[in-house]
Amino acid sequence: MRNAFYNAALILKTGREKALEGDKSGAVSSFDKCIRELKELPPERTRDVLLAHSYLAKYQTMALEDKSNKRAQESLHYGVSYARSTRDPLARAIAEECLSGLDIAL
Repeated sequence: MRNAFYNAALILKTGREKALEGDKSGAVSSFDKCIRELKELPPERTRDVLLAHSYLAKYQTMALEDKSNKRAQESLHYGVSYARSTRDPLARAIAEECLSGLDIAL
């Protein structure tokens, strides 16, 4: 399973790189692929931390164009939920940053 987490982390990294390069479509596609692969694994903390980061990165990428986008809001919801449940400090900080512009508190 360690190999699956490593592969998911690489896909997440690729998505972030694509987002930085301005390839929003490619980034969202990478985040979706990462999420699909992680959801096939049994629940555990590492998986959930990676899911939190993936969903939040997807939200950040999609929110650049439209924060009210339904898919972006859904990604934010799942990302915040995973960040809360894992208690990962970095995921929680990212979730709080994403929520800072909204009237919602973590």
